[in-house]
Amino acid sequence: MLPQLLQYTERQLEMEKQPQVAFGWAARDASGVLAPFSFSRRATGDDDVTLKILYCGICHTDLHTIENDWGNAMYPVVPGHEIVGTVIDVGRNVQKFKVGDKVGVGYMVGSCGSCESCSEEYENHCFKMITTSNGVYHDGATTYGGFSDMIVVNEHFAVHIPDNLPLEKTAPLLCAGVTVYSPMKHFGLNEPGKHLGVVGLGGLGHVAVKFGKAYGMKVTVISTSRNKEQEAIQHLGADSFLVSSDPDQMKAATGTMDGIIDTVSAFHPIAPLLFLLKARGRMILVGAPNKPLELPSFCLIQGGRMLAGGSVGGMKDTQEMIDFAGKHNITAEVEVVGMDYVNTAMVRLAKGDVRYRFVIDVANTLTTA
Repeated sequence: MLPQLLQYTERQLEMEKQPQVAFGWAARDASGVLAPFSFSRRATGDDDVTLKILYCGICHTDLHTIENDWGNAMYPVVPGHEIVGTVIDVGRNVQKFKVGDKVGVGYMVGSCGSCESCSEEYENHCFKMITTSNGVYHDGATTYGGFSDMIVVNEHFAVHIPDNLPLEKTAPLLCAGVTVYSPMKHFGLNEPGKHLGVVGLGGLGHVAVKFGKAYGMKVTVISTSRNKEQEAIQHLGADSFLVSSDPDQMKAATGTMDGIIDTVSAFHPIAPLLFLLKARGRMILVGAPNKPLELPSFCLIQGGRMLAGGSVGGMKDTQEMIDFAGKHNITAEVEVVGMDYVNTAMVRLAKGDVRYRFVIDVANTLTTA
């Protein structure tokens, strides 16, 4: 009787480890056109949580990836790394979450766990970081992102969502939010009373304005035209607006800013922006243009200015950012769309025609029919 019972238990365990059926939208080639796609997720492991995806933001990185702008697309690509959902299953070793919790998953779902960056909680700097979409997991499987109905992730790479934050407006914070929060924190662009310049008022920039004001900073939005001036000041709370294409305005603002965070993903001149900094000021690049930027060294040498970059944040920073957003009621400005609108959303995103982040209502609009 005992051997039969053991055999039954082993068969049951094997069944439980079978891959889970999943469904989403994927791009099959560099046209970037997304269409329905059936695939598998791994079974919930001992340290995993499985989420039913409710919302997923659309990041400019998704657009770059599906169109293979960076030459690293592994088709089919299921994009999406600004994921919020509810926990529907947990592994036996999971401590942080329980079924029913509201959880977020951002840009990464894995790292080596043993390098210096990982030990210092900067998993985003790990050379073996595994991206949520278009990556290769520890078991060799391609990672598929949040343009899908469910996802399985190690609990370390998920964060709690505060109860007071609306999920659709929180989703973009999992990438856009931490992408500006983390470098602002680590490069000292979060000190009350300091003057912060925010280049670009898009998905990242508008959140940087909100964080800057929550820190008690003076915030100036820097843009190529006046089109968003009223929005920046009256709606988002910026203190001033600087038109970078106006030589007189740029000259008057020379040497006035303690720090600048540049969120623009298109090619643009950065030398004029560097001269806006005070001596020893810092400019942080978080946008990722697909063409190299030009950097005359004199811009840095004069005044001892610094130029650095930032790429999302570690898991500690991500949870800290979400908690800070909850405390200060910071959310993204979003346009919620259905999954069947996603290709149109990508076209509009490429044109900058969004205020300020598209978010897909996955739970209510993703259908297998």
